[in-house]
Amino acid sequence: MSQYILSIDQGTTSSRAILFDLNGNIHAVRQQEFPQHFPDSGWVEHKPADIWSTVKSTCDEVMAEEFGADDEVVAVGITNQRETTIIWDRKTGEPVYNAIVWQDRRTAAYCKTMKSSSHEPAVHSKTGLLIDPYFSATKIRWILENVPGTRERAERGELAFGTVDSFLLWKLTGGQVHRTDATNASRTLLFNIHTQQWDEELLELFDIPASLLPEVMDSSDDFGKITEGGALNGVSVMGVAGDQQAALFGQTCFEVGMAKSTYGTGCFLMLNTGDKALQSEHRLLTTVAYRLNGKPTYAIEGSIFIAGATIQWLRDGLQLISDACEAEPLAEGTPVDHGVYLVPAFTGLGAPYWDPDARGAIFGLTRDTGIKEIVTAGLQSVCYQTKDLQKAMEKDGIRPITLRVDGGMVKNNWVMQFLADILGATVDRPSLVETTALGVAYLAGLKAGVYGSLEELADLWRCDRRFEPVMSKADRDRLYAGWIQAVHKL
Repeated sequence: MSQYILSIDQGTTSSRAILFDLNGNIHAVRQQEFPQHFPDSGWVEHKPADIWSTVKSTCDEVMAEEFGADDEVVAVGITNQRETTIIWDRKTGEPVYNAIVWQDRRTAAYCKTMKSSSHEPAVHSKTGLLIDPYFSATKIRWILENVPGTRERAERGELAFGTVDSFLLWKLTGGQVHRTDATNASRTLLFNIHTQQWDEELLELFDIPASLLPEVMDSSDDFGKITEGGALNGVSVMGVAGDQQAALFGQTCFEVGMAKSTYGTGCFLMLNTGDKALQSEHRLLTTVAYRLNGKPTYAIEGSIFIAGATIQWLRDGLQLISDACEAEPLAEGTPVDHGVYLVPAFTGLGAPYWDPDARGAIFGLTRDTGIKEIVTAGLQSVCYQTKDLQKAMEKDGIRPITLRVDGGMVKNNWVMQFLADILGATVDRPSLVETTALGVAYLAGLKAGVYGSLEELADLWRCDRRFEPVMSKADRDRLYAGWIQAVHKL
C-alpha cells in the first residue's frame, strides 16, 4: 500500500489539489483558475461558491485519476490565501456576501480614521500588525455595516466568520467544524499573538461580535473528519496554515534567522524569530510562523501586494506578451540599466510603505522604450520591492543573508539572478518550488505520525540551484536609488 498526504492549496487566482508521497515528492496535481471580481475601484472579491467548487473538483480529479485501489491518504492539509474574509449562515452555509479578498482596499478611509485616533500602537503591540485594509477585521466590519440585517444576525449568533481555511473546513465537514489555526488567526487584527487568544478589547474596538469567530487550533492538529469530500470522506484534516507560513514550513526554515520569500500573486518575505515576537520599528509585521503543541514560533514578515500579478497584467492588461514564459528571453536581451521603472501599486503599496492610496506608474519612458524594457522593468519591480523589505529588516537588526525562494516566478532564472544581484545575497531555489502545499503536507504528516520531528523534515529539503550575486555594489546602489526615486514620485 502506498501512502499519501493530500494538500488543498487555495490561492488568490486558483485552487489546487496536490498529492504528495511521504518523501515530499509530488505524485499528482490538479489546478483550476476562478474569476476575479472588481465591483469598484480598489475592490477585489471572489464568489465563495467558486472557491468551494474549484477545491472540490480538483480534489475529486486527483482522487479519481491518480489514486489506486491500494493507495491510502493518511491526512489532508489546507493552505490558503490569507486575510480574505467570508461570513456565512451557520444553518444553511450560505455566504451573506462575496469573499472580500486580501488585496481589497475599500476600508482605507476607515483605517485612516482609526490611525488618526491613535489606535495603531495598541493594536500593533497585541497583534504585531498595522491598521490596514489588508487584514480581516475591517473587512468583517464592512460586511456587518453594509449588508442589511447582517449585524443583527451576527449578534444573535446566526453567522460565522472565517478566513478561507475555515470556510473550507466548514464545507468539507458538512458544517460540523468551525475552526482555524493560529497562523490564520494572527492575520485578522483580532488575535493577541502573545496570549494566543481572541482579544476582547480588539473585538470591541472593531465592533465585532465574538460569536462570529472560529476556534483556534495548532497548525498541526486534528481539525476534523471530512464528510463532504467524496473519496476523501473519513480522512481527517490534520494541517492548516496560511499560505506564507506554510511556505516557510515547507522550506524547513525552522531555525532562528532562516528566511524564505514566496513569489506568487504577491511577494512575502518571512524570517523565523523563534519564540520571540520581535516588534519591528520599520513597518514590518510580526506574525505567528506556526504553532506546534501549543507553542508558537514567530516571524517577521514583509508583504508586497503585487509580484506575479505584474506579469499577469503585462500579459492580460497591456497584452505585451502572450505567455509569462516570454518574459525571461525579453529580459535576457535587455540591459539591466535600461532606465525604466515600473511601480506596480495597482492596489496600493505594502511594506514598508503601507500606502493604500498609491497607484501604479511607469517612469523613465523615452522614444526608445519598447516592449522589452517595460517587461524587464516589471520583472525588476519584484526584486526592488524585495530589496525594500531587506532594507527594513536591516534597520530592525535582522538581515537575511541567504534567502530560500519559492512560487511560480522562481522558475525564471533571469529574475532569480537579478534578485541575488540587487539584494547582494545568496538566493537558493529548492528542487521542489511548491513549498506552500508541501509545508501544510508536512504539518498534516506530523500530526498523523508519519514524520517524527522537524529535523526529519529538514533533511528532506534539497537545493536545485544557488544564485550568487555578481553585480558590483556601485551598480546595485545606483539601480536601487532609481527605484526609490520612482516610488517617491507616486
